[in-house]
Amino acid sequence: MPEQDDLTIQDQYEEILHNGTDQDIFNFLNQQNISDLAELIDENEDLEMEVIQHLSIHRAAGLFKILEHSSQKRIIKNLPPVKSAELLNEMQADDRTAFLEDLPNEVVRELVKTLTPEERKITLSLLGYPENSVGRLMTPDYVYVHENNTVAEVLDIIRHVGKDTETIDVIYVINDHGELLDDIRIREFILAPPEKKVSEMMDGRYIELNVNDDQETANEVFKMNNRVALPVVDDYNVLLGIVTIDDVLWVANEEFGEDIQKIGGSEALDQPYLETPFFKLIRKRVGWLIILFLSEMLTATAMAFYNDELAKVIVLTNFIPLIMSSGGNSGSQASTLIIQAMALGEVTLADWWRVMRREILSGLTLGVILGFIGFCRITLWSFLMHHGIMSDIYGLHWFLIATTVSCSLVGVVLWGSLTGSMLPIVLKKLGADPASSSAPFVATLVDVTGLIIFFNVALFFLKGILL
Repeated sequence: MPEQDDLTIQDQYEEILHNGTDQDIFNFLNQQNISDLAELIDENEDLEMEVIQHLSIHRAAGLFKILEHSSQKRIIKNLPPVKSAELLNEMQADDRTAFLEDLPNEVVRELVKTLTPEERKITLSLLGYPENSVGRLMTPDYVYVHENNTVAEVLDIIRHVGKDTETIDVIYVINDHGELLDDIRIREFILAPPEKKVSEMMDGRYIELNVNDDQETANEVFKMNNRVALPVVDDYNVLLGIVTIDDVLWVANEEFGEDIQKIGGSEALDQPYLETPFFKLIRKRVGWLIILFLSEMLTATAMAFYNDELAKVIVLTNFIPLIMSSGGNSGSQASTLIIQAMALGEVTLADWWRVMRREILSGLTLGVILGFIGFCRITLWSFLMHHGIMSDIYGLHWFLIATTVSCSLVGVVLWGSLTGSMLPIVLKKLGADPASSSAPFVATLVDVTGLIIFFNVALFFLKGILL
């Protein structure tokens, strides 16, 4: 028999299921870390109902919050109505809103009916804010005090209402009209004399979010400031709620996933991949594919324009895939790097000239490296050809062909780097999403222009000799 500590949580759970009572199961599950229980459910979908129903309602709400949306929907659907109502009422208002906003309207209406009048009012209020706004993220459960309170009174308020709030790390100071005056960390109250007034501790240096701000704005503000929570106000500076760092981390994860999908050349999915209806998945992908297909038709047009030259020097066609892929790859690299840098706040619109200079140097350097490799490749092949090891495909003018390919690679890689780096900045300036300058779009654009560069370089070096 293995020691109990050597067994995985799943092994221990299955053993208790077979040999223990309901009370044993309850005790075991309520002693485990929430993250371990989430992992158990992720790996064993059939256990999710059993686990949720054997947890205390507080811990069940905590576990429910971090599960995948697909698991959340199954649990709410399969739980007895009384238990699902209890679970939804126990959840923090912002977590409950995040769950409900992705459900069909008719389902939301039915679930909202199961909430208590107070929770229903809060939930409908949060759902009334624009999608992806800070208002959807905030929770109305926070500790506030007035400037005429003493430290002793503040600590009494915290003891009285703190257990029902999401965090007590920061205490908010408001006036009689509910307007935000300041925020003060709880450690300052703990360390201050009991008779000290709140007004004596205020410095007016607080950072707030507007309820209509985009959630990405909240993400940026949290990144730039060392805060665990930020107050949310309306246009009149009235304090409406707070946003906590854990909610923003979920938003950052979702935004990252959306950007990855856009960079890949499709619209962002608003549901998990396997839950997205087939025709909706097609609709999300077909738009970009049509745009890219029509763009690639310009490549055929460009090649047709140089048909006569290609017919005279058919060997040039061997290098078309090489030229196109090199330019597309360099453009995709630059685009991805700049989009990521802009998402992290490392690059702003004001940095466009610095980015351009950097990519000019990078593009030239990379192009020279690839051009040198291409030149060496043709030179080596010609050397082997002259010694009868390889077939003669370049002829006597191999040096001019090698020079053409080498210079074309320098130009195409330079152009790809510039295009890939500048397009996200231009789109941002126009108010569009930089992630829309996806790698496939950049690659397609560079394909067309890369061919034009290649053929014009060939005309320059080979005109009058081979052309």
